[in-house]
Amino acid sequence: MTAAVKSAVVTAAGGGAAAAGAGMGAVRPAGGTGAELAARFPARPVISSWPQTRASRPEVLARLLAAPFALGNALSQQTRRQGLLTVVSWLESQAGDTWQERWAASGAEAAADWRDLVACWRTGRAGGPGRPAHIGPGLLVLICADVIRPGLAWLSGFAPARRGLAEEMARTRDSAAFAELAGMCQRSAVGTQTGQTALLRVALIMAAKGGIVAGITVGDCLELLEVTGQVAARLHGGVHSPLFYQLLLDMGGFPVDAPAAMRVFSGRGQPTCAQLIDRYGIACQPVRDVLVDYLAERKPSSDFSSLQRLAYLLGKLFWADLEAHHPGISTLKLPRDVAAAWKQRIMTKTKTTRAADGTAATAVSARLDGRSVLTAVRSMYLDIAEWADDDPRWVPWAVRSPVSASEVSHKKDRARRKSRMDQRTRERLPVLPALTAWASSERQATAGRLQAAQGTAAGALFTAGGQTLRRSVMTTKTTGRTWAEDPGTGKRRDLTFEEHRGFWAWATVEVLRFTGIRIEELTELSHHSLVQYRLPGTGELIPLLQITPSKTDEERLLVASPELADVLSTIMSRIRGTRPDVPLVVSYDKNERVYNPPMPLLFQWRCRLENRAVGETSLRKYLDHALAAIGVKDASGHALRYTFHDFRRLFITDAIMHGMPPHIAQLVAGHRDVNTTMGYKAVYPEEVINGHRAFIARRRALRPAGEYRTPTDQEWAEFLGHFERRKVALGDCGRSYDTPCIHEHSCFSELTV
Repeated sequence: MTAAVKSAVVTAAGGGAAAAGAGMGAVRPAGGTGAELAARFPARPVISSWPQTRASRPEVLARLLAAPFALGNALSQQTRRQGLLTVVSWLESQAGDTWQERWAASGAEAAADWRDLVACWRTGRAGGPGRPAHIGPGLLVLICADVIRPGLAWLSGFAPARRGLAEEMARTRDSAAFAELAGMCQRSAVGTQTGQTALLRVALIMAAKGGIVAGITVGDCLELLEVTGQVAARLHGGVHSPLFYQLLLDMGGFPVDAPAAMRVFSGRGQPTCAQLIDRYGIACQPVRDVLVDYLAERKPSSDFSSLQRLAYLLGKLFWADLEAHHPGISTLKLPRDVAAAWKQRIMTKTKTTRAADGTAATAVSARLDGRSVLTAVRSMYLDIAEWADDDPRWVPWAVRSPVSASEVSHKKDRARRKSRMDQRTRERLPVLPALTAWASSERQATAGRLQAAQGTAAGALFTAGGQTLRRSVMTTKTTGRTWAEDPGTGKRRDLTFEEHRGFWAWATVEVLRFTGIRIEELTELSHHSLVQYRLPGTGELIPLLQITPSKTDEERLLVASPELADVLSTIMSRIRGTRPDVPLVVSYDKNERVYNPPMPLLFQWRCRLENRAVGETSLRKYLDHALAAIGVKDASGHALRYTFHDFRRLFITDAIMHGMPPHIAQLVAGHRDVNTTMGYKAVYPEEVINGHRAFIARRRALRPAGEYRTPTDQEWAEFLGHFERRKVALGDCGRSYDTPCIHEHSCFSELTV
């Protein structure tokens, strides 16, 4: 391990808890489900009266025709004045004591276009000569002056109403705050259009709720997203962009317990046991209730992923299948023919595919986990029978299991699975060096192309990473990314994304092959995972990688090899950038259906103003792209595909083949049973041959050399004659043992001659 790498990793290990998130203020909790967070952070209520809306007509006109609402250009101000007078006169003709009441009574928000109402008022009939000119700017100044507050739904859905709203709000109501928000977008390389959309959404909240930027609450932001998701119109960059929330959060106007990201509000939490079963539309209510109660009993001792899997096995593959083939069935005591037919169906699965011409093709194949379904059903029957001794509510359902003990034997299935997994490992282990080399070269090439493009003028050619490209000419800065195009084909390429993909594909391959950890453990690696251990004898600091509890609920420590330490150091340098700490990010646990509290994760990337976790789905795509690039095929001629768990098998196989004791490999892998670890290790034919030959060599070395002399011709003939006599004794007609044949006792007569 180089001194620089060792220093970087050991420093990170020693100061992880202190450095991670330093300067970030209080750690913001992830919160609960979206509904719980919405209850904790309500939106400001809509009020009907405030000082500006109670002002008289002369007061409103005097205020709105003066600074800061008046425009510097005389011609523009004249058109705005005409529009303002028209709208004020139209509102004055409506019922109500305040301008807000008159706006609500006019029906403008319910009309297809409020300007038609003004035209009808001026002409006295519908379908008049046309809409009055300049009434749009007149309404805009009334909104920005907080004289009226239209609803969020109307502002979001009616495009003319929000034209120029952000710019006018910034000019007339809160110029300092809007300037700060715009500066934050510029410093974070946010695209022009994306930044304008975020500022517009801030202005929409101010228009509907009043006040300045500092008065916006978390609930207001959530209400805006809910409303914009219901209207048909889309706001430039999409209705669910969280940038405006991140801007307001980074300004420091929200409480310390506000969620660190807007997407946390979308968390629905874990479905209940009843919701898990009701997915499958079970018709028999008593059996449905039994399945729900059974899941509730198993829930305390199971994680959510296992509980969801159990609901699928019992709800869909067991009872929903029975109801589909035997409508009206209402008892767990299955007739033998019904149980036999179900067990036969469950061992196969049907897949329907469509060809290019639209025809459907149905294929039936063996279900690899069919025994798991039988095991789950048998376990439910046995559990109910046991619980019936203590709880009377289970007594009516305690019946004979339709699945016998012999039918849930997994011995043959385990042998077949072991054979399949060994073959996968033997196919993929030789490919690993090529994959590693490509990932490393691709990381360097994409980084070189991005750096060269950023230093090249728009429209100019540059050569980097073995390719010649032209820096794209962008009329407007809309994405914050660096683009280039092939001079020959003109195809545009996002060099920023290519560099991002190249780096994280390399990081994924390197960390998985050096550690053998699970994918959920990889995505949960954080700055706190780097710890250190001081050897008692020498005092040397050993960097360790702490793996958080996952499948076995047991944490473990791995020694960081020099190569792994180099990779981790590179990752930390990337995510830190110029700052001294590792940013805190919110990640989603798909297995438990919850958002985790902000953590200094190692696998994270910068997205505008926010750091986000690199998700498992993205890593899967990056790995597939790498495998497609090297063009490796499997034994069947199809493109070779790695799963994340393949790296785990490769790591264990390689470690044991190079001398690591199996019980140590068990601890490193985090298995409870050493047999599980040995099941991951692939067996190679040459390994068996070499091991057997080494055993024979050791045995020869221990026996006297005289026993290994060359036999004489007489001894060799006697040795061969022994096998001839055995052939006669046993018979050569292919009969079964212990059955008579024509050669019976022939050997005895030969031996007595």
